Amino acid sequence: MENRGLDPVPDEERTGRVRALLPTWATANMTVLLLTVGAGLTVFNGLGFWQVLVVAVTAPTLSFGLVGLVSIAGKRGGAPGMALSRAVFGQRGNLFPGALLWVARWGWETVNAVTGSYASLAVLALLFGVWDTHTLALVTLTAFVAASFLVSGLGIRALRICSRVSASLFGGVSLLVLVHVIGSAPWHTVLDRPPGPSASMVAGIGALAAGGISWVPSAPDFARYLPRSASGRAMVGATVGGALVTATPMVLVGAVMAVSSPHLAVAEDPVAFIGELLPRWISVPYLLTAVVGMVLINAMSMYSAGFTAQTLGFAVPRTWAVGVNAVISLLLGGLLMLVATSFIDTFLSFLTLLGVTFSAWIGVFGVDLLRGRTYDSAALMDTTPGSGYWYTAGYSRQAMAAWGAALVAGLLCTDVGWFTGPLAASWVGHHGLGWALTMLVAAGVYAALPRPAAGRGGGPAGF
Repeated sequence: MENRGLDPVPDEERTGRVRALLPTWATANMTVLLLTVGAGLTVFNGLGFWQVLVVAVTAPTLSFGLVGLVSIAGKRGGAPGMALSRAVFGQRGNLFPGALLWVARWGWETVNAVTGSYASLAVLALLFGVWDTHTLALVTLTAFVAASFLVSGLGIRALRICSRVSASLFGGVSLLVLVHVIGSAPWHTVLDRPPGPSASMVAGIGALAAGGISWVPSAPDFARYLPRSASGRAMVGATVGGALVTATPMVLVGAVMAVSSPHLAVAEDPVAFIGELLPRWISVPYLLTAVVGMVLINAMSMYSAGFTAQTLGFAVPRTWAVGVNAVISLLLGGLLMLVATSFIDTFLSFLTLLGVTFSAWIGVFGVDLLRGRTYDSAALMDTTPGSGYWYTAGYSRQAMAAWGAALVAGLLCTDVGWFTGPLAASWVGHHGLGWALTMLVAAGVYAALPRPAAGRGGGPAGF
Protein backbone atom coordinates (compact mmCIF):
# COMPACT_ATOMS: atom_id res chain seq x y z
CA MET A 1 0.00 0.00 0.00
CA GLU A 2 1.23 3.46 -0.87
CA ASN A 3 1.48 5.59 2.25
CA ARG A 4 2.76 8.78 0.67
CA GLY A 5 0.30 11.65 0.31
CA LEU A 6 0.99 15.15 -1.00
CA ASP A 7 4.61 15.14 0.12
CA PRO A 8 7.06 15.08 -2.80
CA VAL A 9 8.76 11.74 -3.56
CA PRO A 10 12.48 11.80 -2.69
CA ASP A 11 14.94 10.97 -5.44
CA GLU A 12 15.92 7.61 -3.95
CA GLU A 13 12.32 6.37 -4.28
CA ARG A 14 11.92 7.43 -7.91
CA THR A 15 12.29 4.04 -9.49
CA GLY A 16 9.46 4.26 -12.04
CA ARG A 17 9.89 3.62 -15.78
CA VAL A 18 8.60 5.82 -18.58
CA ARG A 19 7.23 2.77 -20.41
CA ALA A 20 4.73 2.25 -17.57
CA LEU A 21 2.89 5.34 -18.80
CA LEU A 22 1.73 3.53 -21.96
CA PRO A 23 -0.49 0.89 -20.26
CA THR A 24 -1.60 3.51 -17.72
CA TRP A 25 -3.06 5.81 -20.35
CA ALA A 26 -4.27 2.91 -22.48
CA THR A 27 -6.32 1.84 -19.46
CA ALA A 28 -7.62 5.39 -19.00
CA ASN A 29 -9.35 5.03 -22.40
CA MET A 30 -10.87 1.58 -21.85
CA THR A 31 -14.47 2.74 -21.76
CA VAL A 32 -17.19 1.47 -24.08
CA LEU A 33 -18.55 5.01 -24.22
CA LEU A 34 -15.97 5.59 -26.95
CA LEU A 35 -18.02 3.23 -29.12
CA THR A 36 -21.03 5.46 -28.54
CA VAL A 37 -18.96 8.54 -29.37
CA GLY A 38 -17.84 6.89 -32.61
CA ALA A 39 -21.45 6.08 -33.47
CA GLY A 40 -22.38 9.70 -32.85
CA LEU A 41 -19.74 10.87 -35.32
CA THR A 42 -21.51 8.83 -38.00
CA VAL A 43 -25.14 9.45 -37.03
CA PHE A 44 -25.13 13.03 -35.73
CA ASN A 45 -22.06 14.55 -37.37
CA GLY A 46 -22.66 12.74 -40.67
CA LEU A 47 -18.98 11.91 -41.12
CA GLY A 48 -17.60 9.35 -43.56
CA PHE A 49 -15.25 6.55 -42.50
CA TRP A 50 -12.02 8.37 -43.39
CA GLN A 51 -13.19 11.51 -41.61
CA VAL A 52 -13.93 9.48 -38.47
CA LEU A 53 -10.40 8.05 -38.72
CA VAL A 54 -8.95 11.58 -38.79
CA VAL A 55 -11.03 12.54 -35.74
CA ALA A 56 -10.12 9.33 -33.89
CA VAL A 57 -6.40 10.01 -34.37
CA THR A 58 -6.32 13.80 -34.01
CA ALA A 59 -8.38 14.18 -30.83
CA PRO A 60 -6.39 11.72 -28.64
CA THR A 61 -3.11 13.08 -30.01
CA LEU A 62 -4.04 16.63 -29.03
CA SER A 63 -5.59 15.88 -25.64
CA PHE A 64 -3.09 13.28 -24.44
CA GLY A 65 -0.23 15.30 -25.87
CA LEU A 66 -1.22 17.82 -23.20
CA VAL A 67 -1.43 15.02 -20.62
CA GLY A 68 2.11 13.99 -21.50
CA LEU A 69 3.39 17.56 -21.39
CA VAL A 70 1.95 18.28 -17.95
CA SER A 71 3.21 14.94 -16.63
CA ILE A 72 6.70 16.46 -16.94
CA ALA A 73 5.79 18.60 -13.91
CA GLY A 74 5.39 15.37 -11.94
CA LYS A 75 8.95 14.23 -12.58
CA ARG A 76 10.24 17.74 -11.85
CA GLY A 77 8.45 18.20 -8.53
CA GLY A 78 7.66 14.64 -7.42
CA ALA A 79 4.26 15.72 -6.10
CA PRO A 80 0.63 15.35 -7.27
CA GLY A 81 -0.66 17.83 -9.82
CA MET A 82 -2.85 19.85 -7.49
CA ALA A 83 -0.04 20.13 -4.96
CA LEU A 84 2.30 21.45 -7.67
CA SER A 85 -0.48 23.86 -8.64
CA ARG A 86 0.15 25.70 -5.37
CA ALA A 87 3.36 27.03 -6.91
CA VAL A 88 1.32 28.59 -9.72
CA PHE A 89 -1.82 29.93 -8.02
CA GLY A 90 -0.53 30.48 -4.49
CA GLN A 91 -1.41 28.53 -1.36
CA ARG A 92 -4.85 30.13 -1.02
CA GLY A 93 -5.47 30.80 -4.68
CA ASN A 94 -5.06 27.10 -5.48
CA LEU A 95 -8.15 26.34 -3.41
CA PHE A 96 -10.41 27.82 -6.10
CA PRO A 97 -9.38 25.73 -9.13
CA GLY A 98 -8.82 22.79 -6.78
CA ALA A 99 -12.41 22.90 -5.51
CA LEU A 100 -13.80 23.21 -9.03
CA LEU A 101 -11.70 20.34 -10.34
CA TRP A 102 -12.65 18.20 -7.34
CA VAL A 103 -16.34 18.68 -8.07
CA ALA A 104 -15.69 17.92 -11.76
CA ARG A 105 -14.06 14.66 -10.66
CA TRP A 106 -17.34 13.71 -8.97
CA GLY A 107 -19.10 13.97 -12.30
CA TRP A 108 -16.48 11.98 -14.19
CA GLU A 109 -16.44 9.19 -11.59
CA THR A 110 -20.24 9.13 -11.48
CA VAL A 111 -20.61 8.77 -15.26
CA ASN A 112 -17.94 6.09 -15.39
CA ALA A 113 -19.42 4.17 -12.45
CA VAL A 114 -22.84 4.18 -14.10
CA THR A 115 -21.35 2.98 -17.40
CA GLY A 116 -19.49 0.18 -15.60
CA SER A 117 -22.67 -0.83 -13.80
CA TYR A 118 -24.54 -0.97 -17.10
CA ALA A 119 -21.79 -3.21 -18.47
CA SER A 120 -22.10 -5.51 -15.45
CA LEU A 121 -25.87 -5.71 -15.89
CA ALA A 122 -25.44 -6.48 -19.59
CA VAL A 123 -23.11 -9.40 -18.75
CA LEU A 124 -25.58 -10.76 -16.19
CA ALA A 125 -28.37 -10.56 -18.76
CA LEU A 126 -26.30 -12.32 -21.43
CA LEU A 127 -25.03 -15.10 -19.16
CA PHE A 128 -27.95 -15.76 -16.83
CA GLY A 129 -30.93 -13.97 -18.31
CA VAL A 130 -31.12 -11.70 -15.25
CA TRP A 131 -33.13 -8.60 -16.01
CA ASP A 132 -32.33 -5.17 -14.70
CA THR A 133 -34.16 -3.96 -11.60
CA HIS A 134 -33.57 -0.91 -9.43
CA THR A 135 -32.23 -3.12 -6.65
CA LEU A 136 -29.84 -5.00 -8.92
CA ALA A 137 -28.68 -1.74 -10.50
CA LEU A 138 -27.76 -0.34 -7.09
CA VAL A 139 -26.02 -3.58 -6.10
CA THR A 140 -23.84 -3.58 -9.22
CA LEU A 141 -23.10 0.13 -8.75
CA THR A 142 -22.03 -0.47 -5.15
CA ALA A 143 -19.78 -3.38 -6.17
CA PHE A 144 -18.23 -1.30 -8.94
CA VAL A 145 -17.45 1.66 -6.68
CA ALA A 146 -16.12 -0.64 -3.94
CA ALA A 147 -13.72 -2.32 -6.38
CA SER A 148 -12.54 1.09 -7.61
CA PHE A 149 -11.97 2.23 -4.04
CA LEU A 150 -9.98 -0.90 -3.21
CA VAL A 151 -7.51 -0.46 -6.08
CA SER A 152 -7.14 3.31 -5.65
CA GLY A 153 -6.73 2.90 -1.90
CA LEU A 154 -3.80 0.53 -2.41
CA GLY A 155 -2.05 3.20 -4.46
CA ILE A 156 0.26 3.63 -7.43
CA ARG A 157 1.87 0.17 -7.48
CA ALA A 158 -1.51 -1.60 -7.56
CA LEU A 159 -2.67 0.75 -10.32
CA ARG A 160 0.43 0.02 -12.41
CA ILE A 161 0.10 -3.75 -12.10
CA CYS A 162 -3.63 -3.74 -12.80
CA SER A 163 -3.16 -1.42 -15.79
CA ARG A 164 -0.60 -3.72 -17.39
CA VAL A 165 -2.82 -6.78 -16.98
CA SER A 166 -6.07 -5.10 -18.04
CA ALA A 167 -4.49 -3.43 -21.08
CA SER A 168 -3.21 -6.81 -22.28
CA LEU A 169 -6.56 -8.55 -21.73
CA PHE A 170 -8.58 -5.76 -23.28
CA GLY A 171 -6.23 -5.59 -26.24
CA GLY A 172 -6.63 -9.31 -26.93
CA VAL A 173 -10.42 -9.21 -26.74
CA SER A 174 -10.55 -6.03 -28.82
CA LEU A 175 -8.76 -7.89 -31.60
CA LEU A 176 -11.65 -10.37 -31.64
CA VAL A 177 -14.09 -7.48 -31.96
CA LEU A 178 -12.08 -5.96 -34.79
CA VAL A 179 -11.94 -9.28 -36.65
CA HIS A 180 -15.69 -9.72 -36.24
CA VAL A 181 -16.44 -6.19 -37.41
CA ILE A 182 -14.11 -6.51 -40.39
CA GLY A 183 -15.80 -9.74 -41.40
CA SER A 184 -19.42 -8.71 -40.83
CA ALA A 185 -19.61 -4.97 -41.54
CA PRO A 186 -21.30 -3.78 -44.75
CA TRP A 187 -18.06 -2.24 -46.01
CA HIS A 188 -19.53 -1.21 -49.34
CA THR A 189 -22.07 0.94 -47.49
CA VAL A 190 -19.51 2.13 -44.93
CA LEU A 191 -16.95 3.31 -47.49
CA ASP A 192 -19.53 4.74 -49.89
CA ARG A 193 -20.97 7.13 -47.32
CA PRO A 194 -20.49 10.70 -48.53
CA PRO A 195 -18.15 12.84 -46.45
CA GLY A 196 -19.66 15.26 -44.01
CA PRO A 197 -18.86 18.95 -43.73
CA SER A 198 -15.46 19.96 -42.38
CA ALA A 199 -17.21 21.86 -39.60
CA SER A 200 -18.64 18.57 -38.31
CA MET A 201 -15.13 17.14 -38.20
CA VAL A 202 -13.97 20.07 -36.12
CA ALA A 203 -16.91 19.58 -33.76
CA GLY A 204 -16.12 15.87 -33.49
CA ILE A 205 -12.49 16.53 -32.64
CA GLY A 206 -13.58 19.07 -30.03
CA ALA A 207 -16.05 16.71 -28.36
CA LEU A 208 -13.67 13.75 -28.27
CA ALA A 209 -10.68 15.80 -27.10
CA ALA A 210 -12.73 17.40 -24.30
CA GLY A 211 -12.94 14.06 -22.52
CA GLY A 212 -9.21 13.44 -22.84
CA ILE A 213 -8.11 16.75 -21.38
CA SER A 214 -9.92 15.92 -18.14
CA TRP A 215 -6.89 13.76 -17.34
CA VAL A 216 -4.38 16.61 -17.69
CA PRO A 217 -4.42 17.81 -14.05
CA SER A 218 -3.93 14.18 -12.95
CA ALA A 219 -0.91 13.62 -15.20
CA PRO A 220 1.76 14.47 -12.57
CA ASP A 221 0.15 12.01 -10.12
CA PHE A 222 1.23 9.09 -12.31
CA ALA A 223 4.67 10.50 -13.18
CA ARG A 224 5.89 11.59 -9.73
CA TYR A 225 7.83 8.35 -9.21
CA LEU A 226 9.84 8.81 -12.41
CA PRO A 227 13.47 9.90 -11.99
CA ARG A 228 14.35 13.49 -12.81
CA SER A 229 16.46 12.22 -15.70
CA ALA A 230 13.44 10.71 -17.49
CA SER A 231 13.05 12.00 -21.07
CA GLY A 232 10.22 14.50 -21.50
CA ARG A 233 9.80 13.50 -25.16
CA ALA A 234 9.56 9.83 -24.21
CA MET A 235 6.93 10.65 -21.58
CA VAL A 236 4.79 12.49 -24.13
CA GLY A 237 5.25 9.70 -26.67
CA ALA A 238 4.27 6.93 -24.24
CA THR A 239 1.21 8.89 -23.10
CA VAL A 240 -0.07 9.61 -26.61
CA GLY A 241 0.71 6.06 -27.71
CA GLY A 242 -1.31 4.59 -24.86
CA ALA A 243 -4.32 6.70 -25.78
CA LEU A 244 -4.13 5.96 -29.50
CA VAL A 245 -3.92 2.16 -29.21
CA THR A 246 -7.17 2.13 -27.24
CA ALA A 247 -9.27 5.12 -28.26
CA THR A 248 -8.73 5.09 -32.04
CA PRO A 249 -9.93 1.53 -32.77
CA MET A 250 -12.88 1.85 -30.37
CA VAL A 251 -14.13 5.04 -32.01
CA LEU A 252 -13.76 3.47 -35.47
CA VAL A 253 -15.61 0.29 -34.44
CA GLY A 254 -18.46 2.38 -33.02
CA ALA A 255 -18.69 4.38 -36.24
CA VAL A 256 -18.78 1.23 -38.40
CA MET A 257 -21.40 -0.43 -36.18
CA ALA A 258 -23.61 2.65 -36.40
CA VAL A 259 -23.92 2.37 -40.20
CA SER A 260 -26.17 -0.67 -39.82
CA SER A 261 -27.31 0.02 -36.23
CA PRO A 262 -27.72 3.81 -35.91
CA HIS A 263 -29.59 3.47 -32.62
CA LEU A 264 -26.22 2.83 -30.94
CA ALA A 265 -25.71 6.61 -30.93
CA VAL A 266 -28.87 7.25 -28.88
CA ALA A 267 -29.22 4.07 -26.83
CA GLU A 268 -30.42 4.78 -23.28
CA ASP A 269 -28.25 1.87 -22.11
CA PRO A 270 -25.36 1.90 -24.64
CA VAL A 271 -23.57 -1.03 -23.06
CA ALA A 272 -26.50 -3.45 -23.30
CA PHE A 273 -27.04 -2.34 -26.89
CA ILE A 274 -23.43 -3.17 -27.74
CA GLY A 275 -23.89 -6.59 -26.16
CA GLU A 276 -26.77 -7.25 -28.54
CA LEU A 277 -24.74 -6.25 -31.61
CA LEU A 278 -21.95 -8.76 -31.01
CA PRO A 279 -22.17 -12.57 -30.81
CA ARG A 280 -22.21 -13.86 -27.26
CA TRP A 281 -18.78 -15.50 -27.47
CA ILE A 282 -17.33 -12.05 -28.15
CA SER A 283 -19.69 -9.77 -26.24
CA VAL A 284 -19.33 -11.51 -22.85
CA PRO A 285 -15.49 -11.40 -22.62
CA TYR A 286 -15.48 -7.97 -24.22
CA LEU A 287 -17.89 -6.50 -21.69
CA LEU A 288 -16.15 -8.29 -18.80
CA THR A 289 -12.78 -6.81 -19.73
CA ALA A 290 -14.47 -3.45 -20.30
CA VAL A 291 -15.88 -3.59 -16.76
CA VAL A 292 -12.37 -4.21 -15.42
CA GLY A 293 -11.06 -1.32 -17.47
CA MET A 294 -13.75 1.04 -16.23
CA VAL A 295 -13.08 -0.02 -12.63
CA LEU A 296 -9.48 1.04 -13.17
CA ILE A 297 -10.51 4.31 -14.84
CA ASN A 298 -12.54 5.12 -11.75
CA ALA A 299 -9.68 4.00 -9.51
CA MET A 300 -7.29 6.34 -11.33
CA SER A 301 -9.74 9.22 -10.97
CA MET A 302 -10.32 8.51 -7.26
CA TYR A 303 -6.57 8.28 -6.73
CA SER A 304 -6.13 11.81 -8.08
CA ALA A 305 -9.26 13.11 -6.38
CA GLY A 306 -7.89 11.99 -3.02
CA PHE A 307 -4.86 14.23 -3.50
CA THR A 308 -7.11 17.10 -4.56
CA ALA A 309 -9.17 16.72 -1.40
CA GLN A 310 -5.99 16.88 0.67
CA THR A 311 -4.91 20.11 -1.04
CA LEU A 312 -8.29 21.59 -0.08
CA GLY A 313 -7.47 21.12 3.60
CA PHE A 314 -8.95 17.71 4.42
CA ALA A 315 -6.45 16.61 7.04
CA VAL A 316 -6.98 12.88 6.53
CA PRO A 317 -4.81 10.08 5.11
CA ARG A 318 -4.90 9.57 1.35
CA THR A 319 -7.07 6.44 1.59
CA TRP A 320 -9.71 8.31 3.62
CA ALA A 321 -9.69 11.14 1.10
CA VAL A 322 -10.25 8.58 -1.67
CA GLY A 323 -13.16 7.16 0.34
CA VAL A 324 -14.91 10.53 0.32
CA ASN A 325 -15.04 10.47 -3.47
CA ALA A 326 -16.18 6.85 -3.46
CA VAL A 327 -19.21 7.73 -1.33
CA ILE A 328 -20.04 10.76 -3.48
CA SER A 329 -19.85 8.81 -6.75
CA LEU A 330 -22.04 6.08 -5.23
CA LEU A 331 -24.74 8.56 -4.25
CA LEU A 332 -24.65 10.52 -7.51
CA GLY A 333 -24.42 7.33 -9.58
CA GLY A 334 -27.54 5.92 -7.96
CA LEU A 335 -29.37 9.17 -8.71
CA LEU A 336 -28.25 9.12 -12.36
CA MET A 337 -29.24 5.47 -12.89
CA LEU A 338 -32.65 5.79 -11.30
CA VAL A 339 -33.70 9.34 -12.22
CA ALA A 340 -31.91 10.57 -15.37
CA THR A 341 -34.12 10.19 -18.44
CA SER A 342 -31.39 10.37 -21.08
CA PHE A 343 -28.00 8.97 -20.14
CA ILE A 344 -26.20 9.95 -23.33
CA ASP A 345 -27.48 13.55 -23.23
CA THR A 346 -26.31 13.81 -19.63
CA PHE A 347 -22.92 12.41 -20.62
CA LEU A 348 -22.40 14.83 -23.52
CA SER A 349 -23.49 17.84 -21.45
CA PHE A 350 -21.11 16.77 -18.73
CA LEU A 351 -18.21 16.42 -21.19
CA THR A 352 -18.81 19.96 -22.43
CA LEU A 353 -18.71 21.54 -18.97
CA LEU A 354 -15.84 19.29 -17.91
CA GLY A 355 -13.72 20.53 -20.81
CA VAL A 356 -14.22 24.17 -19.88
CA THR A 357 -13.49 23.55 -16.21
CA PHE A 358 -10.23 21.70 -16.79
CA SER A 359 -9.04 23.89 -19.68
CA ALA A 360 -8.85 27.06 -17.58
CA TRP A 361 -6.41 25.36 -15.21
CA ILE A 362 -4.45 23.74 -18.04
CA GLY A 363 -3.83 27.04 -19.84
CA VAL A 364 -2.31 28.71 -16.78
CA PHE A 365 -0.39 25.69 -15.50
CA GLY A 366 0.92 24.84 -18.97
CA VAL A 367 2.40 28.29 -19.58
CA ASP A 368 3.98 28.25 -16.13
CA LEU A 369 5.53 24.85 -16.88
CA LEU A 370 6.89 25.97 -20.26
CA ARG A 371 8.51 28.96 -18.56
CA GLY A 372 10.81 26.47 -16.83
CA ARG A 373 9.16 26.18 -13.42
CA THR A 374 10.99 24.19 -10.76
CA TYR A 375 9.43 23.27 -7.43
CA ASP A 376 10.52 23.84 -3.84
CA SER A 377 9.35 20.82 -1.81
CA ALA A 378 9.26 22.70 1.47
CA ALA A 379 7.33 25.65 0.01
CA LEU A 380 4.75 23.30 -1.55
CA MET A 381 3.92 21.76 1.83
CA ASP A 382 4.05 25.01 3.80
CA THR A 383 0.57 26.56 3.76
CA THR A 384 1.45 29.42 6.11
CA PRO A 385 2.33 33.03 5.16
CA GLY A 386 5.98 31.97 5.40
CA SER A 387 5.66 29.76 2.33
CA GLY A 388 7.69 30.61 -0.73
CA TYR A 389 4.43 30.25 -2.69
CA TRP A 390 2.37 32.64 -0.59
CA TYR A 391 2.73 35.54 -3.08
CA THR A 392 0.17 38.28 -2.22
CA ALA A 393 -1.97 37.23 0.77
CA GLY A 394 -1.76 33.64 -0.47
CA TYR A 395 -2.73 34.41 -4.08
CA SER A 396 -0.91 34.76 -7.38
CA ARG A 397 -2.97 37.59 -8.81
CA GLN A 398 -1.74 36.94 -12.35
CA ALA A 399 -2.72 33.26 -12.31
CA MET A 400 -6.10 33.96 -10.71
CA ALA A 401 -6.91 36.70 -13.21
CA ALA A 402 -6.05 34.49 -16.19
CA TRP A 403 -7.98 31.54 -14.75
CA GLY A 404 -11.09 33.60 -14.01
CA ALA A 405 -11.09 35.36 -17.39
CA ALA A 406 -10.76 32.02 -19.18
CA LEU A 407 -13.67 30.45 -17.28
CA VAL A 408 -15.93 33.36 -18.18
CA ALA A 409 -14.89 33.24 -21.84
CA GLY A 410 -15.49 29.50 -22.05
CA LEU A 411 -18.89 29.59 -20.37
CA LEU A 412 -20.03 32.40 -22.65
CA CYS A 413 -19.64 29.99 -25.58
CA THR A 414 -21.07 26.91 -23.85
CA ASP A 415 -24.42 25.31 -24.65
CA VAL A 416 -25.64 22.32 -22.65
CA GLY A 417 -29.08 21.07 -21.64
CA TRP A 418 -29.41 23.32 -18.60
CA PHE A 419 -27.20 26.28 -19.54
CA THR A 420 -26.76 28.35 -22.67
CA GLY A 421 -24.14 31.09 -22.82
CA PRO A 422 -24.90 34.31 -24.70
CA LEU A 423 -22.24 33.44 -27.33
CA ALA A 424 -23.22 29.78 -27.69
CA ALA A 425 -24.42 30.41 -31.26
CA SER A 426 -20.98 31.71 -32.32
CA TRP A 427 -18.64 29.58 -34.44
CA VAL A 428 -16.71 28.49 -31.36
CA GLY A 429 -19.85 27.60 -29.42
CA HIS A 430 -21.56 25.88 -32.35
CA HIS A 431 -18.57 23.56 -32.86
CA GLY A 432 -18.20 22.67 -29.19
CA LEU A 433 -14.83 24.42 -28.87
CA GLY A 434 -15.55 26.40 -25.74
CA TRP A 435 -12.90 24.34 -23.94
CA ALA A 436 -10.28 25.29 -26.57
CA LEU A 437 -11.13 28.99 -26.28
CA THR A 438 -10.91 28.67 -22.49
CA MET A 439 -7.40 27.20 -22.72
CA LEU A 440 -6.20 29.81 -25.20
CA VAL A 441 -7.54 32.70 -23.11
CA ALA A 442 -5.99 31.31 -19.93
CA ALA A 443 -2.62 30.78 -21.60
CA GLY A 444 -2.66 34.11 -23.44
CA VAL A 445 -3.63 36.24 -20.46
CA TYR A 446 -1.18 34.53 -18.12
CA ALA A 447 1.66 34.79 -20.64
CA ALA A 448 0.97 38.49 -21.18
CA LEU A 449 0.95 39.37 -17.48
CA PRO A 450 4.23 39.93 -15.60
CA ARG A 451 5.52 36.89 -13.78
CA PRO A 452 4.80 36.80 -10.04
CA ALA A 453 7.76 37.04 -7.72
CA ALA A 454 9.35 33.60 -7.57
CA GLY A 455 9.13 31.59 -4.35
CA ARG A 456 12.09 29.77 -2.93
CA GLY A 457 13.37 27.48 -5.65
CA GLY A 458 10.71 28.75 -8.02
CA GLY A 459 13.08 30.04 -10.66
CA PRO A 460 13.40 28.74 -14.20
CA ALA A 461 15.08 25.50 -15.12
CA GLY A 462 15.30 23.36 -18.21
CA PHE A 463 13.57 20.07 -18.95
